[in-house]
Amino acid sequence: MNFIRIICQLVFILCVVSSCSDTKSKSRASGQEKSNPPNFKKKAKELIAAMTLEEKVSQMNYESPAIARLGIPQYNWWNECLHGVARAGRATVFPQAIGLAATFDKNQMTKISEAISDEARAKHHEFAARGKRGIYQGLTFWTPNINIFRDPRWGRGMETYGEDPYLAGELAVRFIKGLQGDDPHYLKLVATAKHFAVHSGPEIDRHRFDATPSPQDFLNTYSPHFEKVVKEADVYSIMCAYNSYHGMPCCGNQELSSLLRDDWGFNGYIVSDCWAIKDFYDKGTHEISADAKEASAVAVKAGTDLNCGDSYPALVEAVKSGLIKQEELDVSLERLLIARLKLGLFAPEGAVKYESISYDVVDSENHKLLALQTARKSMVLLKNENNTLPLNKDKVKRIAVIGSNADDLEVLLGNYNGYPTEPVTPLKGIKQKLPNAKVSYAVGCKLAEGLPIFEAIPQSVLFTDNSGEVTGLKGEYFDNISFEGHPKHTRIDKTVNFTWRTTPPFEDMDYDTYSVRWTGVLSVDKTGNYALGGEAFSSMKLFLDDQLLIQRQDVHHPKKIYEYVKLEAGKKYKLRFECVQDNTDHSIMRLLWESPKDNIEEEAVAIAKESDVVILCMGISPLLEGEEMKVKVDGFSGGDRVHTKLPKTQTELIKKIKALGKPTILVLLNGSALSINWENDNIPAILEAWYPGQAGGTAIADVIFGDYNPAGRLPVTFYKDIGDIPPFSNYEMKGKTYRYFKGDPLYEFGYGLSYSTFKYSNFQVPENLEAGNDITVRVDVENTGTLDGEEVVQIYVQNPNADTYNPHKTLAAFERIAFKAGEKKTLTFKINSEQLSNVNKEGDKVVTPGQYLISVGGAQPSKHRIEKKSVVVKRINISGNTVKV
Repeated sequence: MNFIRIICQLVFILCVVSSCSDTKSKSRASGQEKSNPPNFKKKAKELIAAMTLEEKVSQMNYESPAIARLGIPQYNWWNECLHGVARAGRATVFPQAIGLAATFDKNQMTKISEAISDEARAKHHEFAARGKRGIYQGLTFWTPNINIFRDPRWGRGMETYGEDPYLAGELAVRFIKGLQGDDPHYLKLVATAKHFAVHSGPEIDRHRFDATPSPQDFLNTYSPHFEKVVKEADVYSIMCAYNSYHGMPCCGNQELSSLLRDDWGFNGYIVSDCWAIKDFYDKGTHEISADAKEASAVAVKAGTDLNCGDSYPALVEAVKSGLIKQEELDVSLERLLIARLKLGLFAPEGAVKYESISYDVVDSENHKLLALQTARKSMVLLKNENNTLPLNKDKVKRIAVIGSNADDLEVLLGNYNGYPTEPVTPLKGIKQKLPNAKVSYAVGCKLAEGLPIFEAIPQSVLFTDNSGEVTGLKGEYFDNISFEGHPKHTRIDKTVNFTWRTTPPFEDMDYDTYSVRWTGVLSVDKTGNYALGGEAFSSMKLFLDDQLLIQRQDVHHPKKIYEYVKLEAGKKYKLRFECVQDNTDHSIMRLLWESPKDNIEEEAVAIAKESDVVILCMGISPLLEGEEMKVKVDGFSGGDRVHTKLPKTQTELIKKIKALGKPTILVLLNGSALSINWENDNIPAILEAWYPGQAGGTAIADVIFGDYNPAGRLPVTFYKDIGDIPPFSNYEMKGKTYRYFKGDPLYEFGYGLSYSTFKYSNFQVPENLEAGNDITVRVDVENTGTLDGEEVVQIYVQNPNADTYNPHKTLAAFERIAFKAGEKKTLTFKINSEQLSNVNKEGDKVVTPGQYLISVGGAQPSKHRIEKKSVVVKRINISGNTVKV
């Protein structure tokens, strides 16, 4: 038997090497192969048949090692491209996902995702050409995050497309299609819809939380957009969530995987969230399994094919112990191998058209322009009292730009980001817009009490030794990542404030694999509390008097970390800062601090007094909201928010600036809704800019000074107070999001102003319709303003008879359309019958007879808007019997 197996393997190896090798044959694919679809399933089965148990298990881990004898190269499944290729160095950075949602622009989503996938392909082939096959270098991307942003306290809500499942689904379909490409045989990338299912915080509880939504909430809110991307976008991967669903962890939940595969027809693979399988058995988490082998067997049996984590190696013992059969592993393994084959990773050269994409597409001029266009489209004008905006560029001579977010790269990039070559902050954008004006800048206040205002530690307090004769730190540069041997180079660096892209610190060192150790003495001339920290893309450690002060181990943690310490004037503190650059083409190594300052507010007030206009850049930061963060700031917890107000540090400064009587514009940079009640009552112009990506500063200036007419819309509700909605951990939808909230919001979902006005007329809707039929509506829309502009036309269905378990109002269609000044267009929309459905007690989606209201306009209907004809409403009678949809 062993002899026969060896012969079979030898024959198979010849086949694999000749036609399936990742190194690729020099010959081009034949015309016959191009015309005949590749049989990926057959090839996958052949590969599996030749594997040992240990080899099979090894390929089910996100870090899949090479199997040289079968011609299978090493592959790392982990990659990210939430709003641009992330964590792999240079890339075009588009607005954060919540900003993409604010565009309400499906066509723009297609353009963005096509650009991202071009860059992803180009970067992958560049990495592979250099033998790089590590994390963030493959073609399987764990994007997009389409969870519903049901509560503004969730720190990861910025990664989503907002609170509405229809909007999220429509945008996600376009995004996924753009990522995966249009080739009939090969995938451009693999997109991953995450996190399935019913996942949206709190972050601190995500490893033990059990979500138990009602059938109505699950079918109305938590599942329809996932179903849409499976059925309409053919998404090839799904990531299961950390939390449990009705008592069973999502990554071990057969009910959820059955819904995906059996009911919706999902044909791809399921990947666990990272280290989610560990939550099956770790103490204090779900604790449904005794150990790794039992947990891994449960997960695979439930259809989780790929493990991001370190649990699946235990599958070898699980098979030997009888917890799972090897044939069950084969099912998952086949899905994974088919994915790699469909990506063309084993294809002969020339078979996959995407391999010809040139690296010069990465952050190219065309993509920079697309990032700017998208940032402009994402801007939401919240208030414009007495036409304060746009400002006249020719009349404004002195401008005060104030705020922690005015000149901070972090708030441009958000999280899960790459690194652009030419980022533009709001301060820089305003300076570029008005080269002949006096633009003054002051931070003014901390973004929040407890969050430092970072700057590089200056050379005046850094010394090479206790003598204090030489300023700076001794830098030792190693050509490895473990500080082994003697340093390749040694020099004195006056400060540690470096950003290296594809240029290494020295020409004779690899730019993507090195480490640096800086040593010396820190001595300050003022006793006080100092924030000492650092920023690095890979790992870093900071020691003070040989005690570890901070540590960042990998790229999954925030780039900037810090600790507050008390330093005494004149005392000499031993300092050691170590950074590692591991397998990426972008390097950040910065030694940072915040020194005690007493006059930052006075400085801001002083420049405001001397200005013609004040632009306040406020909001939040990815250092405060995000994924499972160790935040030590009042108002924030674990990456989530405790409330939705601006931090007190900001509101106090805004009130003092307002008291000066200067024309004032408030620009918000944040990833989630804010309760800016006082600001709305007192500041004449407010612009929501989100985390706007690399061109955010230019886009903000374009809107403020009238070179772009804003048309973005809110993809979330801005509540007046967090007490207006139920508790964060309550997953019932009753009372949350515009579809269920009955109160008076500060700004509602779909809201946004323009410098133009739009009139709606001649709204044609059938008066009577039988249940189950789709609806076709027509309306005339006219730009009645003096400026060209875009309008986001929104159609809502209202069901006056909906019970408390079903939405009383829902978005049914939308389109972003450009109009010349004075232009009038007749638009036609089709409303799917499912948009009129509700979910009954039996868990069925049904359309029931009765009267419904259909509205069309640039926002949700209101009495004021109906009177102004910016929204029109008609009633429709649905007749016949109740129909399942």
